[in-house]
Amino acid sequence: MTASGKLAGRPKLAGNKRSRKIDARFTEAEYETIVALEQQLGVSKTELVRMRLLNNGDQVLVNAKEVISKLDSIGIEMGRIGNNVNQLARHANLLNLQGNVPPYVVDQFNQLLSRYIGILQEVDTTFRRVIRTTGK
Repeated sequence: MTASGKLAGRPKLAGNKRSRKIDARFTEAEYETIVALEQQLGVSKTELVRMRLLNNGDQVLVNAKEVISKLDSIGIEMGRIGNNVNQLARHANLLNLQGNVPPYVVDQFNQLLSRYIGILQEVDTTFRRVIRTTGK
């Protein structure tokens, strides 16, 4: 209790009190979109609108669970591809040591491996761009 005998309660905000209100009307389809985003992102409609307008007006809101799930599946698939490439390289090297591989097959394998490495680098660059964009 304070000196006047009243409970103090929550301290008053120092000038950042939200005292202004904006009313907006939406079509049924627009409202359903907002409700779906609210459920996907796990924030209230008010916070969703506030974030979209004030904080992230130039950014895209994403469903983090879905992005992580997709990135995880891509990572798993890339691991499988890497295992297959390693098995093929091992087999090709064994055949090459035995002299059973025509030179054009080795050349073609090397070209495909170089292409694969280039694609991996592009995927890595894209992942980094996505992380930077969604991490702000």
